Amino acid sequence: MSRILVTGGTGNVGREVLARLVHVGGSVRALVREPHRFAAGVEAAEGDLSRPDTLEPALADVETVFLVWPFLTAEGASAVLDVIRRQARRVVYLSSSGVNDGAERQSDPINQLHADMEGLIERSGLRWTFLRANTIASNTRGWAAQIRETGVVRGPGIAATAVVDPRDVAAVAARVLVDDGHAGATYVLTGPEVVSRAEQVRAIGEAVGRPLRFEEVPVETARAQMLADGRPPALVEALLASAATRPHSGLVTSAVEEITGTPARTFRQWAADHAADFR
Repeated sequence: MSRILVTGGTGNVGREVLARLVHVGGSVRALVREPHRFAAGVEAAEGDLSRPDTLEPALADVETVFLVWPFLTAEGASAVLDVIRRQARRVVYLSSSGVNDGAERQSDPINQLHADMEGLIERSGLRWTFLRANTIASNTRGWAAQIRETGVVRGPGIAATAVVDPRDVAAVAARVLVDDGHAGATYVLTGPEVVSRAEQVRAIGEAVGRPLRFEEVPVETARAQMLADGRPPALVEALLASAATRPHSGLVTSAVEEITGTPARTFRQWAADHAADFR
């Protein structure tokens, strides 16, 4: 198996990707901005996606890159892809299920970012695979302080979607990273059922053993709460813009099961497994 470089290895999806690659005996390297100790089998290499000149040592002998883009615009991505192309042959990019292939412009800034990144990767000369993930269940960890302190999650109204477990996204990523035959493919990854924010909050309440509820609030109130939760201001504005434009989606795909052989987990399963995060 060729060497794989994983970006975002300390994040919710990236750390699961690393664990799965180690499990199958892969040669795995994680890109980090500062020294970090991973589990046995993972090599850490320092580098920063915002500074392309720091990436070459981390890319030595790497054939495939799992790319999580951590910024809110695609600025600087072309330079990063140029460095990757000089060393590697293939990129697996974590994108968004909200990307609309037929749209000249996307409906919100987060989907526009992913559409821009996909376009740059397609034109880079690298072999590519896009994993378009739906809303990731672990994003609800941002509610933890509200849940512990008040039992009420206050936020903007956002259309229900088929929330996907980060472990399932990682399982697909790991399979695509080690198997041939996925070049040029785009996979839309969802959970098995559409769940609203209110339903997610209730599921967390069941997991922690006390009643919780979701309360939709005006944008200004939601902004203040998200900032109080510790989210960066630029991210807050992007999330609010996304909430304002996201249409209802009943999209549920079977891609997780088709690629991994295991059905996608429900949000209730994720909440039960991570109840300690909200206690």
